Amino acid sequence: MSIADLRKEYSRASLSELDAAADPVDQFSTWFDEATKAQVPEPNAMSVATVGPDGRPSSRIVLIKQFDRHGFTWFTNYDSRKGLEVASHPYVALLFHWVELERQVRIEGKIERVTQEESDAYFHSRPLGSQLGALASRQSQPVADRATLEAQYEMTKRQFGDQPVRPDHWGGYRVIPDRIEFWQGRPSRLHDRVLYTRDDNGQWTRRRLQP
Repeated sequence: MSIADLRKEYSRASLSELDAAADPVDQFSTWFDEATKAQVPEPNAMSVATVGPDGRPSSRIVLIKQFDRHGFTWFTNYDSRKGLEVASHPYVALLFHWVELERQVRIEGKIERVTQEESDAYFHSRPLGSQLGALASRQSQPVADRATLEAQYEMTKRQFGDQPVRPDHWGGYRVIPDRIEFWQGRPSRLHDRVLYTRDDNGQWTRRRLQP
């Protein structure tokens, strides 16, 4: 079978712009809860797309750690490729894909750093190994081999023991959305798409898009 012949008919559910919540964060919360209850693998996994100074896009998978009406938050190394790209172009796109539920959520907006207090609180809630890893890794920088990376980790472990301190180059980002689209797979590729856009006064408008 060729790749072109790989296809699936989507028929699990539907999405109406009339039934969708007035606020997209409420709609996202409903879908996120349903993905969690359906035991979708890593329902908190999302793609983060950034744009570099040269105009080239890049994307990667990260794990969301919080969402509310203030935005969508995750944590990373500020000196990583995505951190440097965000510094030059502070707009990103997020994508959740819950395959088992035949759903996608696309989120676009401006990005900002969370407060140091928020970053500290989350850093110290992580497993000790993850804290040490954040200190040991010079994320996105070349490394000679695995042994060198593990040596960096062991040196960090000896230095900090069980009381690591959050480094200044590690912390949270929050995406403040102005566009959120909900996609529900439907038969014959006539998918349901509901787009929310936010105006300058913070008010959301929703409408159906053609598939």
